[in-house]
Amino acid sequence: MTDLTNLKATRRQFLKTNLLLGIAASSVISSPSYAKDAIYTSFFNNKAVSGYDAVSYFQDGGPKEGSKNFSLEHKGATWLFSSQENLDLFTANPEKYSPQYGGYCAYAVAIDQTAKGDPLQWHIEQDKLYLNINKSIRTKWLGNIDGYIKDANKNWPTLLD
Repeated sequence: MTDLTNLKATRRQFLKTNLLLGIAASSVISSPSYAKDAIYTSFFNNKAVSGYDAVSYFQDGGPKEGSKNFSLEHKGATWLFSSQENLDLFTANPEKYSPQYGGYCAYAVAIDQTAKGDPLQWHIEQDKLYLNINKSIRTKWLGNIDGYIKDANKNWPTLLD
């Protein structure tokens, strides 16, 4: 029995080590070597807007976490919603509710980069949702929204190639 326990522990350690090596190797791949997804999702799941309800940003109370009970596959990502009503609103007009630049950080796109968009660092400008990577970048973004949007719109069409 002890040999079997040791074998299982060794196997678990082997799998953990290989997972960590795989993650480390993927982090050194330069961004031009592969195309990025049109919608930002985590390495560990396929949830758009990190599982937040994209429609809820446009409603009183701000962003709410979505539920797997109200989900939709759209542009290669899984979108979660907090209610059937919000799912229906998104289905009828996904471009209205989707974050700009696929949910990547809007400031990063403006400087011709990609970075994770944090669903809690958001801003709505002219009825469009923008995400930023963190609070300090959001503050920077808010200081020159029009300029950054102009630059990001110019960079976005080819940034994912």
